[in-house]
Amino acid sequence: MQTNPAGNTPAYQPLTGRIALVAGATRGAGRAMAVELGRAGATVYATGRTTREHLSEVGRASETIEETADLVTEAGGTGIAVRVDHLVPDEVRALTERIDREHGRLDILVNDIWGGDDLIAGGKKMWEHDLEDGLRALRLGVETHIVTSRYAVPLLIRNPGGLLVEVTDGTAEYNRRYREPLYYDLAKSGPLRMTLGLSEELVGYGCTALCLTPGWLRSEAMLDTHFKVTEEDWQAGCAQNPHFAISETPTYIGRAVAALAADPDVARFNGASLSSGGLAAEYGFTDVDGSAPDAWRYLTEVDQAAPTADVTGYR
Repeated sequence: MQTNPAGNTPAYQPLTGRIALVAGATRGAGRAMAVELGRAGATVYATGRTTREHLSEVGRASETIEETADLVTEAGGTGIAVRVDHLVPDEVRALTERIDREHGRLDILVNDIWGGDDLIAGGKKMWEHDLEDGLRALRLGVETHIVTSRYAVPLLIRNPGGLLVEVTDGTAEYNRRYREPLYYDLAKSGPLRMTLGLSEELVGYGCTALCLTPGWLRSEAMLDTHFKVTEEDWQAGCAQNPHFAISETPTYIGRAVAALAADPDVARFNGASLSSGGLAAEYGFTDVDGSAPDAWRYLTEVDQAAPTADVTGYR
């Protein structure tokens, strides 16, 4: 993807005329992917449950889908906010019918729905974990993706060249290890298996399904809730965990999605498990600070129990 030297953003808009749905675009990676698709010229439907009038169970009123849509438009695309609970089939059906009425096509589907972090109790065995919370996390992390694909894929396959991106946490290689607790492990393994199945089922339709993960994401919640820092002073978080030095902004995975969507040979990745860091090496984009962190390679190769961190060669 061509970039300009000042901002490392598209020097042209290769996605002009393309229609994208980013399911789960309220904040974090989803918001950044929507914005960067817009920066490349796409029309982006940004969905989620938190609006200026309605707060979801996540409880973060400061981030709304309307704000995401505005950021998409400010970046150069067309942002359209639609409140959708992706666990409600009728709401998802209505969304895809609206996209069909307004554009007659869908070119890019990003399944980034989650919102289950507060339901996951780390350090607990499966039988110790609250059952209701665990099952709710599975519904949010897997069932939402299934429901969304059920209604969006028929529109995606209408024209050759469609791209379906399943978003998870961790590459297939990294997720061979256990990601405790069990409910989190299952929720983040689900999109990898969905990618495998959909990549097989899309054969013959000219569409591509792949799975994508950010690295250690400096989302809004990670910064202000977990580390109690801001993006401007994020490195202060390394005092709490030195390996936070390998972290990345949400824009990084946003640039990864935009690069994939603009790649005329993206079908070579059908069924693949990809990461923001790996795609930075593939396409030549960087994070906003000009670095190119490769978090999953770092997390695989470096002893995470070490009291110090050296990211030389990893960003």
